[in-house]
Amino acid sequence: METLENIRGDVFMKIGIDIDGVILDYERVLRTYGDLYDFIELKKGGIINRNEHYLRNRYSWTEEERMNFVNKSFLELSKQAQLIPGAKDVINMLKNEGNELIIISARGCMIEEMKDVAMKKFEKEELSFDKYYWKQEDKLEAAEKEKIDLMIDDSYDVCKKLSENKIKTIYFRDKDMKNLEQNEYLKEVSNWGEIYRYVKKSFDVDNLQKKQGKR
Repeated sequence: METLENIRGDVFMKIGIDIDGVILDYERVLRTYGDLYDFIELKKGGIINRNEHYLRNRYSWTEEERMNFVNKSFLELSKQAQLIPGAKDVINMLKNEGNELIIISARGCMIEEMKDVAMKKFEKEELSFDKYYWKQEDKLEAAEKEKIDLMIDDSYDVCKKLSENKIKTIYFRDKDMKNLEQNEYLKEVSNWGEIYRYVKKSFDVDNLQKKQGKR
């Protein structure tokens, strides 16, 4: 029987990829400075829910305090974000193997210019993608529109919703974030090496041949 590697050249997948917490370590930067803002400026008691992805649930901030942090810090902090280890190498391998890579990101929802920061970073790192969907907090609509085969995201809520809608999803989980029960539509990983292994081993010959016939 032919191996996946033998037939990979003329079969491709559509892979949706989030940016923050997946390609760039912006979420870690954000949480670091969120803690400093909470302690130094607000003089509050710190994290109230370490497992929460979103600031509004992570700290005991008022909406005014949260928006002050957003408007004062989001854009500048986004410029500090660096590539997560392995992201560039694996993205380039997936691209070179013929897969269609589609950015589906919430960037731009709060601060419009954060899209430009990401694009400049990609240009500097020589990373390119086939399509870009910005301001996508939900992400299901874009994923269904593109008929993606796989989505890679770090949000508990996004991964839960996509997998419940039978879209294969990789949950790039930070160690502090909530767990999700894995199933045929959901895989939890902690690094890009695991992502590449999953892509290569989980999309078997029969599945790929079906995709080839569909397109």
